[in-house]
Amino acid sequence: MRWVAAARDGRYAVVADPHRRMSGRGAWLHPTPECAALAVKRKAFTRAFRVPVESSTFDPAVLAAGASPTGTDADTTVQPESGSEI
Repeated sequence: MRWVAAARDGRYAVVADPHRRMSGRGAWLHPTPECAALAVKRKAFTRAFRVPVESSTFDPAVLAAGASPTGTDADTTVQPESGSEI
């Protein structure tokens, strides 16, 4: 799941970008609460976005909950395109 830093009232907040269309630097994160908690603990978003991100603007459980883009299943196996099996 891709996340971006969005400016809100002069501060940056971590926002989900499920369609990968928002501008700016993005950070990719596994859709699990453990991965989200570790990213928060290690301040990975601040390093990835290269801007200070308000730690009060995100919660690991909320990050993991919003991780699956609408209309898709994260556990779905995608078959290779025709001709790419070779």
